[in-house]
Amino acid sequence: MRRSLGLILCLSMATGVAACGDDPHGGDGGTGTGGAGATSSSGAGPGSGGSAPEPPMHEGDGPAAGNPEGSCAVPAEAQAADTSSPTTVIGDGTPESCTSEAVVSAVAAGGIITFDCGPEPITITLEETAKIFNDTGPEIVIDGGGLVTLSGGGQRRILYMNTCDEAQVWTTPNCDNQDHPRLTVQNLTFLGGNSTNDDDEGGGAIFAQGGRLKVVNSRFFNNTCDPAGPDIGGAGIRAFMQYNGLPLHVVNSTFGGAEGYGNECANGGGISSIGVSWTVINSLFSHNRALGNGGNPAMAGTPGGGSGGAIYNDGATMTLTLCGTRIERNEVNAHGSAIFFVSNDHTGNIVIDRSVITNNIGGSWYPTYPQISNHDDTPIMVTASTIQ
Repeated sequence: MRRSLGLILCLSMATGVAACGDDPHGGDGGTGTGGAGATSSSGAGPGSGGSAPEPPMHEGDGPAAGNPEGSCAVPAEAQAADTSSPTTVIGDGTPESCTSEAVVSAVAAGGIITFDCGPEPITITLEETAKIFNDTGPEIVIDGGGLVTLSGGGQRRILYMNTCDEAQVWTTPNCDNQDHPRLTVQNLTFLGGNSTNDDDEGGGAIFAQGGRLKVVNSRFFNNTCDPAGPDIGGAGIRAFMQYNGLPLHVVNSTFGGAEGYGNECANGGGISSIGVSWTVINSLFSHNRALGNGGNPAMAGTPGGGSGGAIYNDGATMTLTLCGTRIERNEVNAHGSAIFFVSNDHTGNIVIDRSVITNNIGGSWYPTYPQISNHDDTPIMVTASTIQ
């Protein structure tokens, strides 16, 4: 079902040879050189919202969640969800009570989910992928309290949501554009998710198609998806069809963050999507890799892919907004060592505010700014940022 719906979506989103990720420059790159961007401090982007409460500190190994230099205010709709009245508490205060079965069952039941696994950090290795059921919301929250790591054990995807998967219950006649489930994951670490044996879509840690997804104060370490292919992506997150084109928010979160913690996929080492707008606030992407080779469409004799070291955005009308975000030391073989952004109908745009994009490695086709691959008519608004 997912594949056939994706084909329908591709046909509806764009026409011509550039549809559904077929970037006309993807095979052989472009010749633009781009320049460094540092402009006035007057900002567009998410600077006027209220400040979120201080998130819990993540305990255990690995870099902290978020960009410590990020200073952008977080709008109300992007802040952490209230979990003071949970529907389900996983655990009875002991580590032994926080099992894979308990997590999978709680996620299937929906509602507001928290953990009580004791005072120490805990890694829960899932024996099967935790799957959202579309009729258990509309609001679903999974909150790890800064202590919980959900692991795929290097063998399976960690979290799956799909409004158009009949097995997860169809709840409206328009599964491709419905306002639920509205899933928030917060104060969690996603470790060792691997979707290479699930399908050829991507989403090593999280696959989210339809409804809404929000990610707050979370970390993504050592997640993987298929290493080759022209339009597979998102070792951390792979997203499709957010309701009414509203943005997917990523707030105060880290993808990689240090050597040895990076995420890897054919494209989009951190995040990847088709037809989705993103608002990324006070977050960090580093040491992620796009492993494919040959771009999109794939050059003759290559498997394709290798674009978007940190971020891979493809589709039609969409916006990528970065505020207070740092993207560095990501790596590609094809295009967009930091960001790959192709709007097939040439109506998308990028907004970069109070952010730093630096020292990303590899790739070509940089017509406007270094490390960002895009059509040369894509509007890119840069304020108070460094791109070099």
